Amino acid sequence: MQPDLLSALLAHWPDELSGLCAFEVGLSGGLDSMVLLSLLARARQHRPQMQLTAVHVHHGLSVFADDWVAHCQAVCAAWDIPLRVARVKVDCQTGDSLEAQARQARYAVYAQSAAQVMVLAHHLDDQSETVLLQALRGGGPRALAAMPPLRQLDTLLLWRPLLGFTRQQLEAYASVHQLHWVEDDSNTDLSYRRNLLRHRIMPLLQQHIPSYRQQLSRSAWHMAQASQLIDEVAAEDLQRCRAGKGLAVADLLALSPVRQSFLLLAWLRELGQLQVAPEQLQEFLRQLRQAGPASQPCLSLASLSLLRYRDAVYAVRMASEAAPFSLVFDPSTPVTIATGWEGELHWQPRAGLSPASLAGPLQLRPRLGGELLQQGVGRKPVKKLLQEAGIPPLLRRQWPLLYAADGRLLAVPGVAVASDCHSPQGFWPEWLPTL
Repeated sequence: MQPDLLSALLAHWPDELSGLCAFEVGLSGGLDSMVLLSLLARARQHRPQMQLTAVHVHHGLSVFADDWVAHCQAVCAAWDIPLRVARVKVDCQTGDSLEAQARQARYAVYAQSAAQVMVLAHHLDDQSETVLLQALRGGGPRALAAMPPLRQLDTLLLWRPLLGFTRQQLEAYASVHQLHWVEDDSNTDLSYRRNLLRHRIMPLLQQHIPSYRQQLSRSAWHMAQASQLIDEVAAEDLQRCRAGKGLAVADLLALSPVRQSFLLLAWLRELGQLQVAPEQLQEFLRQLRQAGPASQPCLSLASLSLLRYRDAVYAVRMASEAAPFSLVFDPSTPVTIATGWEGELHWQPRAGLSPASLAGPLQLRPRLGGELLQQGVGRKPVKKLLQEAGIPPLLRRQWPLLYAADGRLLAVPGVAVASDCHSPQGFWPEWLPTL
């Protein structure tokens, strides 16, 4: 007979949870979460200060979803455990998989917990499946580290105390303690990769490599250690290479190619961009290393783009179609905040537009194409002025033009002003894009 799992749970209670007393269990009603709820309910006898609640997320994806709610309510009522039921809507029309959508919805519910610790029932078999799934997706060290036993989730801690136990051990515990649980009907659907691994691949591994779970878990631990070390080095490199809102190209390229890659990945995570194809990142770095100083390599991603502008690399968030913005020039106000535009208009008292040309209402307008600005040798295409000024193509598309009340083009801010409105004692409009 196997030893009681409660003894092992209490013996390996994390030091980080010492003094914390409010715990909430993610309760699906399945075997794993029922065993976890039972263990923590019994743990209250050994930790009298412990407050235990549960949360059930109703995804509405199964015809049995209401039955699962009723099961969880009945068990929690019998065990004197408060239960909250959160109903979520999973959007099946988005690009993400149904599994990913459901998981995001669950974790959004968990993050709203009033407890100090959210406790989840992932076990050793789940960990093994996750490592293999991430390997099949081509994941790096962070992905292959799989699920940590303890991590921060917004303002609370997320704890997985069953990662050291197999499903077989949980089944034995449930049998001894006469637990009842529900079975998710989607668990037999082999169109899901996890189910394919669970029902077809894992049984073969069990036959030929019985210790595969422990070995994969060990690999995940090594990957977690490597990932932490990489993060620490990347954080130091990132701090060293910062130049205002960007990264100094010279400092970035002084690092080894491997450190360049991890630095950019760390920066992108900081900016909220979590997905980037390795080949895209490597091509961008290759261009940075090999292209001349006047070139403008660009890496376009889902929510932003990285580009070299002068001596730094910046992250640029693409502006939506900006509408004309009206303003009145005031020499006592050196900065105009252009609502709806990704940038600011700064007024510098030096050679630029004459005060007379700035009288009356002005307007920032988006480029439409074909605009011409009066210069000393005639009118010059705005497109050519932007090119000559070294403005990256990505920024040219969202660079504003400054117009007078009568519709005359006064300036391409930060690049050139109309020669017939020029004054040595005027004001220079400098456009500073949000980078």
